[in-house]
Amino acid sequence: MNINVADADNRVIINVGGIRHETYKATLKKIPATRLSRLTEALANYDPVLNEYFFDRHPGVFAQILNYYRSGKLHYPTDVCGPLFEEELEFWGLDSNQVEPCCWMTYTQHRDTQDVLAILDRLDLDTDKPTEEDIMKKFGLEEEYKAGELNCWQRIQPKIWALFDEPYSSTAAKIIAVISVFFITISILSFCLKTHPEMRVPVLMNTTETMTDGTVAWRLTKKETEPHEAFFYIECASNAWFTFEIIIRFVVAPSKLEFMKAPVNIIDVVATLSFYLDFMLTKLKRESDMLEFFSIIRIMRLCKLTRHSAGLKILIHTFKASAKELILLIFFLVLGIVIFAALIYYAERIQYNPDNDFESIPKGLWWAIVTMTTVGYGDMAPKTYVGMFVGALCALAGVLTIALPVPVIVSNFALFYSHTQARSKLPKKRRRVLPVEAPRPKGPKAQGQQGGPGAQNRRMNAIKHNHPGALDAKMNRLAHGGTIQELMPFRNSQGGGGTALTGLLVAPNAQVALNSSSSPTPVGFDTNVDNIGEKVALSGLPGSCSTDGAVIEPLVTTVPSSLSGSPTTPVSASHISDQRSHPSTPPGITSSPTAPTKNSLVIVNT
Repeated sequence: MNINVADADNRVIINVGGIRHETYKATLKKIPATRLSRLTEALANYDPVLNEYFFDRHPGVFAQILNYYRSGKLHYPTDVCGPLFEEELEFWGLDSNQVEPCCWMTYTQHRDTQDVLAILDRLDLDTDKPTEEDIMKKFGLEEEYKAGELNCWQRIQPKIWALFDEPYSSTAAKIIAVISVFFITISILSFCLKTHPEMRVPVLMNTTETMTDGTVAWRLTKKETEPHEAFFYIECASNAWFTFEIIIRFVVAPSKLEFMKAPVNIIDVVATLSFYLDFMLTKLKRESDMLEFFSIIRIMRLCKLTRHSAGLKILIHTFKASAKELILLIFFLVLGIVIFAALIYYAERIQYNPDNDFESIPKGLWWAIVTMTTVGYGDMAPKTYVGMFVGALCALAGVLTIALPVPVIVSNFALFYSHTQARSKLPKKRRRVLPVEAPRPKGPKAQGQQGGPGAQNRRMNAIKHNHPGALDAKMNRLAHGGTIQELMPFRNSQGGGGTALTGLLVAPNAQVALNSSSSPTPVGFDTNVDNIGEKVALSGLPGSCSTDGAVIEPLVTTVPSSLSGSPTTPVSASHISDQRSHPSTPPGITSSPTAPTKNSLVIVNT
């Protein structure tokens, strides 16, 4: 019997999200300085009726947390999200870095996902129409906008900026975006087509020649060709639009410094300036081939399309995110190129080879690049057996070198693209979740108490409905060595916040028996103690119930003689009912020094 009592004293019941877990107090002490290691009955989430602690937390995560206390190993449940797991660990006072190595890769996947989502936020891939408040946030005018204190320029500047930099903000912005793309396309086509021979006009020059017979003849000769004059007007119109666009975007930009630091804007400015410089030198007849070479930067205007295409933004950022893999790939290629260029040079010189194409190692570098990248122009090829063997090794090494880092780059692109597609299908505005408020007790309240008898009755009815055996089990524990903790479930009427043991009247060996025909509905009884006439609730019942008008079943309470110095006297239920009208101290019960109040404990069975 003593062993069972000690085992019951050491047990603790924890209800997490409606799922009850039972363990030993010693188990929770294995990891100190955590929430579970500091459980006491003074906590607000302790339920004295059910003798359990209730936490409104995720029950699935708590199962792994409790297993951590039992086994000392923290595993990650795969059916929950990583941030939720971290929040639960933080609530219970545990360190997320204690996750076992077998679950670490799965657990840390959410961190990579959060990094990707942060990158996508910076790339601004949203194609939905931004609100005026979102636009004002970019200019730092959110407070002024809400207060209605914007001046004329502060109202116009964001609108003009949205026209040129936010293609999806309005119909006019879409029209301007279409015009910009049109001029970019026309400018690139003009730059490419003007180099075609059929699109160029020959420059004729008159020359005089003296014939053999001494006569002078005039002849037209083609000195050079130049682009058709129509390409010049096309470029003038395109660059006029680009100039207008750059100036407007610079004037209305939220940050002038950030505007000039953007790579796309730098390319646009340099390409536009190169056109005007080329135009001035042509008028001054000081054309330069070097300047024409630098005019190739105009074709880089294609990068401006990234403002209108989410796919191009993802592609560019994929290369940025895969910089380490690209550097590793280039390093391996350079290492293989140098090695195989030297090998092929000396391999072709071992045997007699009159048609040797590898006259030096630098020429072998070109062959090694073409071979390792599996291009194979065929302009240079080994002729000896040793050289062919080196060439085969070079081709195999190139395939393996390129094949290893490339899947990483492809996976990065697939990762960014899949998250972009997923984000496009999610709603932009989430439903607002209200904060949790403390429940307020309903029903009539007694003076000096936090709740009324209605709440207690509803609580007892819920226990009967959801836990039909709770009452019988609790009474059995009372009759067979129940603990003091089970018999102290009631709160003091003065504060209502903590439990209090008042009116301790019955000594050990007290026995409580219920009639077999008693109603399953918990009932209380009134007794007069210390001439006060207060209502006293039986602690063995799950809650304090008022007995006004209730039918009391036959009940016998045996009080030992040690409490009053008189022989043990059974007190029947009929005698208790008689005492309602005669407020006197029942025989065999001595007066208590303090008057008990409602919800006071009457019987303690230890």
